[in-house]
Amino acid sequence: MTAPDLAAVEAHLVTSFGPVTGRAAVTFVGTDRVEVLRLAAPDLRVVRYATLGMSRHPMTDPTVVAPDPAAGPRAELVVSLAAPRDAIFRRLAVLAMAPFVEGLVVTAGASLDLTEPLWDGAPFSAVLVGAPGGLVPDLGPVQFFPLQPMTANEAAWRRVHGSAALQSRWVAEGIDLRDPERASVDLT
Repeated sequence: MTAPDLAAVEAHLVTSFGPVTGRAAVTFVGTDRVEVLRLAAPDLRVVRYATLGMSRHPMTDPTVVAPDPAAGPRAELVVSLAAPRDAIFRRLAVLAMAPFVEGLVVTAGASLDLTEPLWDGAPFSAVLVGAPGGLVPDLGPVQFFPLQPMTANEAAWRRVHGSAALQSRWVAEGIDLRDPERASVDLT
């Protein structure tokens, strides 16, 4: 499996979400550059932040002794917010590098923890990985995973009760996961 054409990945994101209204690039020592795009259709009140470059390399299971450098799932990450929070650029790039720095495969239902706010002043320091294919259809081998910001309490509760239980709580309480100012769901 060859690396995807990142220009095609970007075009796919633009088709799904509207024009790129901002971008930042982050390079970590020993890794390829990852960009984070801000996309916003003028008629919608949702801003999307999407990684571009995470899919350049396949994710590999860290328990495999000699992983195939070409095989494995490829992914990009997407965060949807009701208002811009551009301080998310660097932190989203950090999440995109987790598979290569920490040797993990991003899957639906998993959580990724930053140990710092998702953006300056955010009540969220972790994200729940949603199922791909809903917001953005797959593009060949590349899947686009939506990330749902979680507070520290929600992340801890999810570790005990599971992702499905947390998502059920969000739905039952009518939580708007795109609200960058939302409070933690009631977990009592």
